[in-house]
Amino acid sequence: MSAVLPIADRRLVVRAARRLLAADRRTVVLMLVLNALAALAGLGGPWLLGRIIDTVTGGHGAGRVDRLALAVLACAVAQMLLSRYALTVGYRFGERTAARIREEFLRRSLDLPAAVAERVPAGDLTARGTTDVDAVATTLRDSLPVVFISVVQMLLIVVAVVVVSPPLGVAGLLGFSGIWFVTRWYLRRARAAYLREGAANSVMADELAATTTGARTIEAFDLRERRLTRGHAAIAETRRTRLATLGLRSVFFPLVEMSYVLPVVLVLLIGGRLYFAGSVTLGTVAAALLYLRQLVGPLDNIMLTIEQLQSSAASFARVEGLAAVPADGTRAIRAPDGDRIEVRAVRYAYESGPDVLHDVDLTVRPGERLAIVGLSGAGKSTLARLIAGVDRPDAGSVTVGGVPIADLPPDELRRQVVLVTQEHHVFRESLRENLMVAAPDDVLRRALKSVGADWADDLDRDLGEDPPSGGEAQQLALARVVLADPHTVILDEATALLDPTAARSAERALAAVLHDRTVIAIAHRLETSHDADRVAVMDGGRIIELGSHDELLEADGPYAALWRTWHGT
Repeated sequence: MSAVLPIADRRLVVRAARRLLAADRRTVVLMLVLNALAALAGLGGPWLLGRIIDTVTGGHGAGRVDRLALAVLACAVAQMLLSRYALTVGYRFGERTAARIREEFLRRSLDLPAAVAERVPAGDLTARGTTDVDAVATTLRDSLPVVFISVVQMLLIVVAVVVVSPPLGVAGLLGFSGIWFVTRWYLRRARAAYLREGAANSVMADELAATTTGARTIEAFDLRERRLTRGHAAIAETRRTRLATLGLRSVFFPLVEMSYVLPVVLVLLIGGRLYFAGSVTLGTVAAALLYLRQLVGPLDNIMLTIEQLQSSAASFARVEGLAAVPADGTRAIRAPDGDRIEVRAVRYAYESGPDVLHDVDLTVRPGERLAIVGLSGAGKSTLARLIAGVDRPDAGSVTVGGVPIADLPPDELRRQVVLVTQEHHVFRESLRENLMVAAPDDVLRRALKSVGADWADDLDRDLGEDPPSGGEAQQLALARVVLADPHTVILDEATALLDPTAARSAERALAAVLHDRTVIAIAHRLETSHDADRVAVMDGGRIIELGSHDELLEADGPYAALWRTWHGT
C-alpha cells in the first residue's frame, strides 16, 4: 500500500524561502545594492536625452549637446558594468542556494521514517528529487537575479517618471494598471494548475519505473496491454495538465503585451495637450515616454519569468513537502535492559485500512530460534516489521529490554535487531563503502569470510561498474549483519529469489551469521520450523498456536494440518 507525500502550504514555502535568503544575507544585500546602482545609472539616459531635445529646440550650442551625449554614454556603460556584476553575484547566490536545497532534500529523504520511505511511490520521490529540485535550482540561477534587478529598476523608474512630470507619470502608471488585474487572475489559478501538473508527472514517472523494472514479469504473464493502458492513461493525464498550464499562459501573455501600449498612448495624448498649453517642454514629454518605455523592460522580464516562478513555486512546495512528513515518534531515553523481546496486545493497520494484526502477544527469549508460520496474508511479515522497528504498532507495545523498539535511534536499533529480507541494495560504490561500517580492512575481510564471500578479495572493487550476482549480494547483506552484530536477526524470505545453488550457499552463510543469536524466521517453507525451538502459527492477524514442532504435531491443530499438507500426507 502506497503512502502519499505531503505538499507544503504557502506558509511553509515562504518560511523556507526566508531561511534560504537569510543563509546568504550578505550576498542578497550586495545584489540589491548593485541592482539599485545599475538602475540609478540607467535613469540618467532618458533624463539626459530630454535635456538634449530641449537644448536643440532651445537653439543652444553643439558643445552642450556633445557633453550631454557623453554623459548618456557614461550612464549606459556604468549601467552595463554594474548590471553584469550584479548578475554574476546573483548567479553565484543561485548556485549556492540550489546546492543547499539539494543537500536538504537528500537529508530529509534519508530521515524519512522507514515505513513511509518504503511505501512512497518511487516515481514521486524521484520526480521531487530531480525534476522539481532542478526547476527550483534553474529559477534561483536564471530567474531570481533577473527579478531582483527588474524590481529595483521598476521602483526607481516609477519615482523618476513621477519626478520628471507628475501628471504624465500618473497617467502612464494608470495605463499599466491593467497588468495588475491580469496578473492576479493568472496567479489565482497558476499554483493549483502547476501542482496538478507536478502530481501527474510523478504518476507518469512511477508508471514508467514500474514498467521498466518489471519487464520480465510483464513478458512472463502477458501484461503488456494492461501496462500500456495504464501508461497511456498516465501520459494522457500529464498532457491534460500540461495543456491546462499552457492555456493559462496563452491568455496571460497576450493581455500583458496589450497593456504595454496603453501608457504610451495616454502620455502622448496628455503630453501633447500639456506641451501645446505650455505646461511642459518637449524634452519632458520625451523623457517621460522614454522612462515608460524603459519600464517595459523590467516589467517584461518579470512577466516572462512569472510563469517559471509559478512553476518553480509549485516545485518548491513539493520539495518542501518532505519537511511536513511527521517525525517517527519519540526516541528512547534509555538503553534496553537485556535482549528479551516482548509483543503485547499489538494491533496494526496499513494507512487507516482494516487491522492486519489483532491483539498479538508474543515473548521471544534471548538465544531462542522462533519460527512464525501461516498462510499468505496471515500477518507474518507485518509482525516481523514491527519487531524490527520498521513500523510502529497502532496499539499495544513491541519492546526490547523494556524499551519500545520503534523509539530506538537507528544506530542503537541496528545493535539490537536486524531484518534480513530477499531485497538487498547494492550501492554504486566500492565494496568497502558498501559494507557501511567504518572499520579496519582486516575486520571487513573477516566479516566477508565468515559468510563465505570468497569473491570479495578486493575491497576497492567498484560494485557499480562490476555488480555482484544475486548470491554475492546476499552474502554482502549478511556481512553487513555480522558487522552490525545484533543480538536478534529476523529472516523474511531471505533466500527466496536465489537460484538453488546460490540459495544453498546463502543458507550456509546464514548458519554462520545466526550462531549464538536470537533468530526469528518467517517460515514460508515448513522445514524451517522443524528445527526451531518454538513455532508461532498465525492466521487472520492472530497467533493461534504456539509451541515446539513436536508439541504442535501432537496437538493435531492448524499447524499439524499445515505440516501434513506440506508433506503431502
